[in-house]
Amino acid sequence: MQNVVIRFCGDSGDGMQLTGNMFSSLSAILGNEISTLPDFPAEIRAPQGTLGGVSGFQVNLGQGVYTPGDKADVVVAMNAAALKVCTLGSHFNHPQAHFDEEFALYHRHAIVIVDTDTFTQTDLEKAQYHTDNPFTELGVPESVQIVPIALTTHTKESLKDSGLDNKSILKSRNMFALGVVCWLFDRPIDKAIHFLEEKFAKKPQLIPHNVKVLTDGFNYGQNLALSVNRIRLEQTQDSNMPAGHYTSIAGNKATAWGLIAAAHKCGKKLFLGSYPITPATDIMHELAARKDMGVMVVQAEDEIAGVCTAIGAAFAGDLACTSTSGPGLSLKSEGIGLAVMAELPLVVIDVQRGGPSTGLPTKTEQTDLLQALYGRNGECPLVVMAASTSANCFHYAYQACKIALENMTPVILLTDTYLANGTGLWRIPTLAELPEIHPQTVPTELQGHYNPALRDANGIRYWGIPGMEGFEHRNIGLERDAAKGTISTNPENHETMVKARQAKVDQVVRFIPDLQIQGNADSDTALVGWGSTEGHLHAAANELNCALVHFNYINPLPANTADVLKRFKRIIVCELNSGQFATYLRSKLPDIRFEQYNEVMGQPFAVERIVEHVKSL
Repeated sequence: MQNVVIRFCGDSGDGMQLTGNMFSSLSAILGNEISTLPDFPAEIRAPQGTLGGVSGFQVNLGQGVYTPGDKADVVVAMNAAALKVCTLGSHFNHPQAHFDEEFALYHRHAIVIVDTDTFTQTDLEKAQYHTDNPFTELGVPESVQIVPIALTTHTKESLKDSGLDNKSILKSRNMFALGVVCWLFDRPIDKAIHFLEEKFAKKPQLIPHNVKVLTDGFNYGQNLALSVNRIRLEQTQDSNMPAGHYTSIAGNKATAWGLIAAAHKCGKKLFLGSYPITPATDIMHELAARKDMGVMVVQAEDEIAGVCTAIGAAFAGDLACTSTSGPGLSLKSEGIGLAVMAELPLVVIDVQRGGPSTGLPTKTEQTDLLQALYGRNGECPLVVMAASTSANCFHYAYQACKIALENMTPVILLTDTYLANGTGLWRIPTLAELPEIHPQTVPTELQGHYNPALRDANGIRYWGIPGMEGFEHRNIGLERDAAKGTISTNPENHETMVKARQAKVDQVVRFIPDLQIQGNADSDTALVGWGSTEGHLHAAANELNCALVHFNYINPLPANTADVLKRFKRIIVCELNSGQFATYLRSKLPDIRFEQYNEVMGQPFAVERIVEHVKSL
């Protein structure tokens, strides 16, 4: 096969995220492109075996991989509840629902591996089955290849002489399942063992037990020659992939590393002032672990304090950042306004999640766009950008720092849950490959007559760092005189300063790349998207043989935006919200007609639904 989608599914305590991540990383090392989708509940762990506690991890691997896949080719269901959720999809709570390929999470011809030990009468009752035959009750088609394995029994047998208690033994079931899957995909077991040794490096006593279970799972498939076809993936032969060292990376980690790289490139200390919030917390975790690279992290008492510590660090001359999700961006809005008024460089990372309010903390949406653009009092312009893959979160975090430092403006970088927790194949760059960053530090010739209103020829304020002799100044949240930098309530001056701050953001367009057309540039139809939907829209555009125009820079828009979009007769803006980017484009380009395709279900797009919608038009 060229590519294949596998979904690991079980209880929240069954280690599905670990299993999926290990298999994904193993595939990446072997030269496969990957895209992953961790899918887990937000609630405190539900009772074992119930529908509310089902956790999943889906990975698409092979060649030409743009998304985690609409539906799985292989499912590992660790219990009866997981089988039900995978079979019925979003309808798993409906008592009369049956397998329907539109809603099921796997194909009609999928391989489904189940742990037969977790289908007892008690297990079926917990998962709200009404009969003792779950496969018939769910309407699982005969074309689905059911592979029954007593995973629990075999795991206990594997570790019977280990000295571990029963609870610890059962935690290793996922390793037996991973061994079987490694056999199914002809994956070398030694690479998987290497990952285990890294994972449990701080608990070396667990390594031999997990290695044994993993190996026994692989041998189970090998020795018994399970009655299912093994899957061989063609190795990636993509000439567009430059030579280099590649790794599998999650979006939050890539974001953190992008910030670190920018700080080293520009010679500034990196400061993060933040408050923990799902799904952005991993950025803070990753940076807090990097004291060895000079990173400073303050876990503040709330979101407001987090952004204010970052503003203080920006005033003091650091590369200052704060990370959050939608609810936190709301709380930070007044602080961000202060950074706009004070014209300080600040990077704000918003890892979007389902809302409003607490909403869907572990699900993905693109619903913070208008908040990022306009969610502050007064005329408060800033730069807004969006990453589009887990891997390029590194690039856009780096670019956000570069733009903030060189243009003395706050920058909001939008990612989301799908990018943050998902992983992709990433080529590791060297620092020498990364573009130079030149912070807008005040020139020495202004020593002795500096004030915070002074600007260069491009209208960008100079950055005076406290402690520099002859550059003493006061920077405030009140409006300042355009020439002197002192407090001013003059009406004409206020309008001058409003225009100056807007012009400073507008001229950032000089530093961002032109918009590119992907797919069939000669088509009459273009799909338009922004941020994390790029992979899904790319796959849909390929299937439809139409064009794709995708945005990473949103405010300001690329300089050639109007010229590119005017080439197409039909433009369909696809978003995981109710039409925020379409609304924004209409305000900027009123002469162009935009149609919409929107979903707000807390999940990434399904390529097949986009294709069906466009065909229906």
